[in-house]
Amino acid sequence: MAGIPFVRDLSFKYGEVARVSPRIRRVIAENPGPFTYLGTGVYIVGNGEVAVIDPGPVIDAHFEAIKAAVAGERITHVFTTHTHLDHSPLAHPLAAWAGCKVYGRPDPNVAHGEVSLEEDGEAGFKPHVLVNDGDVFSGPDWTLEAIATPGHMSNHVCYALKEENALFSGDHVMGWSTTVISPPDGNMRQYFASLDKIRARGFSTLWPTHGPPVTDVAPFIDAYATHRRAREAAIVERLRAGDTLIPDMVKVIYKDVDKRLHAPAAHSVLAHVIQLVEEGRVIAAGPLTLATRYTLAS
Repeated sequence: MAGIPFVRDLSFKYGEVARVSPRIRRVIAENPGPFTYLGTGVYIVGNGEVAVIDPGPVIDAHFEAIKAAVAGERITHVFTTHTHLDHSPLAHPLAAWAGCKVYGRPDPNVAHGEVSLEEDGEAGFKPHVLVNDGDVFSGPDWTLEAIATPGHMSNHVCYALKEENALFSGDHVMGWSTTVISPPDGNMRQYFASLDKIRARGFSTLWPTHGPPVTDVAPFIDAYATHRRAREAAIVERLRAGDTLIPDMVKVIYKDVDKRLHAPAAHSVLAHVIQLVEEGRVIAAGPLTLATRYTLAS
């Protein structure tokens, strides 16, 4: 992962609400892990009449912390960036408590095999209001624009806060780590296109659901894309060296990465390989899966 200027330092306490900008507060759920980092960061947007983005997992203490954070205020919108289990399960319970609607996109209900539970989708999740690219939502002191960013998941949506030129980036861009792209729903080609889409907007700050904000946005996204291209080159090199199975490639390419992340890393390698097959650079000996043998096209 060398070359990406990761930001990982964050001072916080579980269950406490932190004011991080004039219109943004954050509460972090106590669900740390190899995919969630310190935990799911839930954003409360606005003052008085507020929106909540990515309420997170159903943990009683976390639910109570969000309620306490908005005491005396009214939640008018609950948004989800996507439907992984560390992002969306509390959306409907929170909306029911607040008397509002859930906004987002339904879960594609595609299994991801070996990927950790946090990276599974919330099967059957359906929002009250379907969010489309370019939709705008507002409160008394906030305006959010939905930006469709498929790649990590096909239903991933980021939300731009107009008043602060900021973006709630979900798992699309994270300051602490790269994002898992897990086929069949995750798509590397779409992910690259979504990175370009966000970079072109010129945001001042990215607020990921996990970890600290990214404030030097364009260079960070450039480094993210460069990292992905380097992974692609490493895959081609392993194929050239004679590796034909993705697990064998992962052992070499990710040798310095926590072994708990090797299974999801294999899915990201598969996403790269699928793109290479589509481009005619790699040949598959069968269906495009982790168990298939792959070779470089002559």
